[in-house]
Amino acid sequence: MADHQEASVTLPSDPASVATARRYVAEVLSEWGLPDHADTADSVRLIVSELATNAVQHTFGQSPTFTVDIRLERQEWLRVGVTDSHPRWPKRLPAAVQQDNGRGMVIIRWLTAEAGGRLSVTPTEDGGKTVWIALPWSVGAPARSVFGR
Repeated sequence: MADHQEASVTLPSDPASVATARRYVAEVLSEWGLPDHADTADSVRLIVSELATNAVQHTFGQSPTFTVDIRLERQEWLRVGVTDSHPRWPKRLPAAVQQDNGRGMVIIRWLTAEAGGRLSVTPTEDGGKTVWIALPWSVGAPARSVFGR
């Protein structure tokens, strides 16, 4: 069993890419042994949707692509990061009931904390950032890579 599994996909900063990112992550997690119906799978799909949406909507066209990285470390931690090249970091905004948007990071923080995980933001060499979530991995089956990811 490998101590470290990883997969990555780079997509255009387009609203249609959000669903592509979500499907890609779901496929990789399934390949690594996480059942599609597991609560963690649902949470990760929603988190990826929110992070990818942020990378598309809040970079104001200044990041032509975004990258989703998925890492499974020592069968203990699942890390998912979404990277874009826009310099503005996510802000903790109050999510008023009347707002149509602005609740993505609130949702991400809540789901991450609920699963016993943590959220972080790291700078990239090109002046952008990666928003990471780290969740405990509770799947009993060893991770495997059928497609060489």
